[in-house]
Amino acid sequence: MTDTIVALSSGAPPSGVAVIRLSGPRTAEMLRDVSGVLPEPRRLILRPIGRDSLLDRGLVAWFPAPHSFTGEDCAELQVHGSPAGVRAIIKLITSKGARLAEAGEFTRRAFENGKLDLVEIEGLGDLLDAETENQRRQALARFEGGLSQRVDTWRDQLLDLRAEIEARLDFSDEGDVADALPASFGDSIAALRADIGTALASLEHGRIVREGIRVALAGPPNAGKSSLLNALARSDIAIVTDEAGTTRDVREVPLDINGQLYILLDLAGLRDTDSKAEAEGVRRARQAIEQADIVLWLYAPDIVDASDTQGDRIIKVGTKRDLGTVPGMDVAVSARSGVGLGELLQRIEAIGQTLASGEPALLSRERDRLALESATEALDAAARQLAVPELAAESLRIASQALERLVGRLDAERVLDRLFASFCIGK
Repeated sequence: MTDTIVALSSGAPPSGVAVIRLSGPRTAEMLRDVSGVLPEPRRLILRPIGRDSLLDRGLVAWFPAPHSFTGEDCAELQVHGSPAGVRAIIKLITSKGARLAEAGEFTRRAFENGKLDLVEIEGLGDLLDAETENQRRQALARFEGGLSQRVDTWRDQLLDLRAEIEARLDFSDEGDVADALPASFGDSIAALRADIGTALASLEHGRIVREGIRVALAGPPNAGKSSLLNALARSDIAIVTDEAGTTRDVREVPLDINGQLYILLDLAGLRDTDSKAEAEGVRRARQAIEQADIVLWLYAPDIVDASDTQGDRIIKVGTKRDLGTVPGMDVAVSARSGVGLGELLQRIEAIGQTLASGEPALLSRERDRLALESATEALDAAARQLAVPELAAESLRIASQALERLVGRLDAERVLDRLFASFCIGK
C-alpha cells in the first residue's frame, strides 16, 4: 500500500501563512484526527488544529481521489507561518502514521496516477524556477499541456499511418484489404514530418527564453569589460584593477530587461600570453563568444585594438567615454558616470526581441530536441521504405516510441529521478 506523506508546501517560516499538504490512503483518517469532521470536498473551512491539545487554528481543505493534484486522497492545512507551530503540526501528523515527503514526491505521484505527463511536469518545474515574465509565460504554456496536446496529435496521426500499413501486412489475404497503400500515404508522412520539423525550429527560441540570452563582453585586456559588467548589473560583482589579465574565467551575471532574462558574460581579455592560467581563460573566452547570442565588443580610447568585428548580433561599444571617444562605435559609454548605458541596454533589448519575441515556445529542452529529431529521422526512413512495407512499419513504430518517451510513457524512470531531484520538498 502507498504511504501517506506530509510536507510543508509553502515557503519556509516564519511567514504569514504556511500550507501543509498530505497525500495518500490514510489522509481522510489523519485529517479527522487532527481537525475533526471532514469538510465538504474542495471547500475551505476554519477549524482548530490538534484535537487533544490546540496547536493552531486554520483553514482546512479536503480533496478526495481522484479529483486532486496527485490523484490520491489529499488535504491541505493553511495555518499561521510559525516555525514552532508548523513543526508541531507536522510532528502530530507523522505520529499518526504519515511520513515526510521526499523532494518532488507529490508531483511524482501525480505522474504515476496519470494526472500529469512528463512534459507537463517539466513545465511545472520551469514555472517554479521562473524569474522573468517570459519564463513564466513559456513554462505555464508547457505546464498547461500545450506541448502534450501537440504530441498527442502527432501520435494519433502516427497510429493511423501504422494501422494503414500494418493492416496490409497482417490481413493481406483478406478480400476487403487492398494490397497497395493509398496514393496519399507518402504525402501524409511528409505532412507529419513537416509539422514536427516546424515545431523543432522553435526550440532555439524556447531555449533562449528558458535559459536566457547570453551576452558576451569581449575585447582586449583593460578594455573595461568588468567595469561595464558592474555598471549594467549595478553591483560590484567583478574585480576591477589597472592590471591587465585580471579576469581568468567566465563570470555569469543574470539581468532582467523588461521580462526577458539576459546572462552577461564577463570574459578574459583576448591576447597572446605566456601564462597558462590566462591562456586557458582566453580559450574559454573565445568559446563563450562563439556560443553567445549577442556580443558586446569593447574598444577603449587608451587601448590599442586592431580587430574589426562585424555581425548582426555584435554591438561595438566604445568604453571609458570620460577619457575620450573611439570612432566607428555603435554606442559610447562610461561605466563610471553611467553615460550611454541606457542606449546600450536599448540596443541589447532590440536584438533580444528578435530572438525571444512572439508566442511562448513549447519546446525548450535538449530532451525535446533529441526526441523530435529521432521521430523525424524515423519518418524520413519510412518515406524511403514504402516499397518495403515491413521496414516502413518498423520505422513508423520507432517514431511512435520517440514521442512516447517525450511524454514519459516509455523509459521515464531515469528522467524522473533527475528531474525530481531539483524539486522542493512539498511539491
